[in-house]
Amino acid sequence: MTSPAAPADLGFSYRVRKNGDVEILHHGRLASTLRGHEAEDFLHDAGDAASPAAQQLMARVTGNYKHGNERQASQHPRNRR
Repeated sequence: MTSPAAPADLGFSYRVRKNGDVEILHHGRLASTLRGHEAEDFLHDAGDAASPAAQQLMARVTGNYKHGNERQASQHPRNRR
């Protein structure tokens, strides 16, 4: 049995500042800033920003990950197509 593929792009990207801070962007807007050891650990784990694993990592770091209402939201009339 094959598992469904993770979405390749969740809209996250990151940039490293001169002072070592890492800014995580969601659709071009600043979502979170990591400093110190947290930034170093993120850079070690992230690798390529376009990879699905890096996208999931950035979603978890910013807190934009699994709110628990995903099933209810998909049933809302505005989201039905």
